[in-house]
Amino acid sequence: MQSLRFKAIDNLSTNQSVAVKASTKITGIFGENVFTHKTARQFLSDEAYKSLLASIKSGKKIDRNMGSQIANGLRAWAESKGVTHYTHWFQPLTDLSAEKHDSFFTLKGDGTPIEEFEGAALIQQEPDASSFPSGGLRATFEARGYTAWDPSSPPFIMEIGNGKTLCIPTIFVSYTGESLDAKTPLIKALVALDKAAVDVCQYFDKNVTKVTATLGWEQEYFVIDAAMVNARPDIVMTGRTVFGHAPAKGQQLEDHYFGAIPERIYAFMRDYEQEAYKLGIPLRTRHNEVAPSQFECAPIYEEANLAVDHNTLLMDVMTRVAKRHSLIVLLHEKPFAGINGSGKHNNWSIATDTGVNLLAPGKTPKTNLMFLTFFVNTIKAVHDYAGLLRASIASAGNDHRLGANEAPPAIISIFIGKYLTEVLNQVETRVGGKFDEQDEAMLKLDIHKTIPELMLDNTDRNRTSPFAFTGNKFEFRAVGSAANCANAMTVLNSIVAETLKQFKKDVDAHIEKGDKKEIAIMQVIQKYIVESKTVLFEGDGYSEEWAVEAEKRGLPNIKTTPLALDAYLTDLSKHLFASNEIYTHAELEARHEIMLEAYIKKVQIEARTMGELATSLILPSAVKYQNILITNINGLKAAGLDEASYSNQLSILGEISNHINAMSTGVRSMIEERKTANKITDTREKAIAYCDNIKGKYFDTIRYHVDKLELLVDDSHWLLPKYREMLFLR
Repeated sequence: MQSLRFKAIDNLSTNQSVAVKASTKITGIFGENVFTHKTARQFLSDEAYKSLLASIKSGKKIDRNMGSQIANGLRAWAESKGVTHYTHWFQPLTDLSAEKHDSFFTLKGDGTPIEEFEGAALIQQEPDASSFPSGGLRATFEARGYTAWDPSSPPFIMEIGNGKTLCIPTIFVSYTGESLDAKTPLIKALVALDKAAVDVCQYFDKNVTKVTATLGWEQEYFVIDAAMVNARPDIVMTGRTVFGHAPAKGQQLEDHYFGAIPERIYAFMRDYEQEAYKLGIPLRTRHNEVAPSQFECAPIYEEANLAVDHNTLLMDVMTRVAKRHSLIVLLHEKPFAGINGSGKHNNWSIATDTGVNLLAPGKTPKTNLMFLTFFVNTIKAVHDYAGLLRASIASAGNDHRLGANEAPPAIISIFIGKYLTEVLNQVETRVGGKFDEQDEAMLKLDIHKTIPELMLDNTDRNRTSPFAFTGNKFEFRAVGSAANCANAMTVLNSIVAETLKQFKKDVDAHIEKGDKKEIAIMQVIQKYIVESKTVLFEGDGYSEEWAVEAEKRGLPNIKTTPLALDAYLTDLSKHLFASNEIYTHAELEARHEIMLEAYIKKVQIEARTMGELATSLILPSAVKYQNILITNINGLKAAGLDEASYSNQLSILGEISNHINAMSTGVRSMIEERKTANKITDTREKAIAYCDNIKGKYFDTIRYHVDKLELLVDDSHWLLPKYREMLFLR
């Protein structure tokens, strides 16, 4: 290990940028490895093309006969690009993607070798479901599961490395029909939102027949030299430094943010961007983030299901491409203490098939009333389901990040800016009681006169807000960088759908009583503002005053994952998901179990890594330095010097001994605590034990004594994290 560490340091000065052959125009390569509509038109018959288009636009099932024609066209296209294998690409409950490759090659009954791709193989496959997380829905011996093609997300060819594979985005369900993936519930939530939003849009525009949720994610990540990562067992095993001493120069000078991109990183960025463009991922932005070696990329907005697929795919692409550059991408939410962590801001909005962004103020009273309707309904949804939104972003990694260094706190609140706050205050104070026809004009508030036209520049950005309105969209900032966006998007779209359904019932009840439509809408909007205004907050989310104020308002402040996940199993959540046909109660309980198990396992891995590093690397270095001090002290004694001459060495020796004992005792106690926790059969109680008794009680204690040893001990045998600045690519 010693030679590996020193070699890693030496290699830092010799690692050079990898030459990247970049296309002169992005449009020249964009989507070239995607089975786009244009490509489908070229490789499919008219009948098959129309069948595919109908399935994409209206969600109709593809006829099996058409499936065979589409499969043949897909194979012809893939083979024209040198592809020999295909896979159903799906997203099991691991926050990663999964794939099983099959070749087009087969033997006919008479032994004749041929290439074929049947419609049945395109539409459905049967991968082994036993080894994926199921939360008790499936026993290990009940292995059967099904992947089914999602035509709304186009097939693509993954060609990173030496091989090329045709990938078909699919859902993943059990033999008995329960969803075992991230995509299935997301699609159901989007369907629920579509129906509920269209019903409300009918109040304003009868031409609206479809509403689509859009998503623009911002992906933050760290990039570290591969040799340095391999020299750090904690980063290799956990994705973060479990021990670390802050470097003298971190991010305090604020000189990295939007700075010149380091040459090696620039080459890496251009490389993965090219691969992303070929896969139809519309990346638009790249820049240095706040922390050293932290960066960000962001795409143009897309339909939410496709955007989630593209983000999951991009994380895979980035990881693979980094290896070509002798780099490692860290997607952990908090790989280093004391500097910014990484999030994945989810910019969410909803748009109609008539081209209207429902979260953008319009230029007429009518369109402004429609904007206000969807704006207030979203606020009401976040207020009523704040605990569930918090649960949707809960993870062991995100627990480290939330609440500091520009990451939002665990308290779910909404920032809307002073102008829209004034609008809502006007509605709350000016609208109420009974109205006659003469009041109707007043109810059609001309928001556009209240809010200057440049909305994007009119709402300031509050980095401490987990859910902020930024002009024509809401930014859900609390999502973790390593997470699959689908989880947060499933919850967000579900709660807005449910709130819109209730809104329509409330408005219709007023209309049935004889109120005019506009009056009825404003009556309900005013009621929702009053009921949900406690979730609005414009100030510093990090302040102690806000924590006190949030408690007075009744807003939850749940800082740890095991407790946050409880929100999934409340009666409110069960009704939400069941009534919108997104999760059955069994599916919901299974996912709760899966997320708790993932938390336990990640903390367990960190605890074991911490114990192994403390005892096998740090302890030997400390003991060796102890012996050096003892030899020095004895030599000074033998030379006849008085104790005052070596009192400093004696003091250091005593301090080292104390920290060694405390560290060793902490590791032994943590191991025993882990054994005790593993005997707990209830998964929730076990997760709480890991959170409170292992992570909460021992991690900081052990780390404290290791930090002290790092300051006292010669580090020639252990690449101590006080040299962590060497990890950063300047």
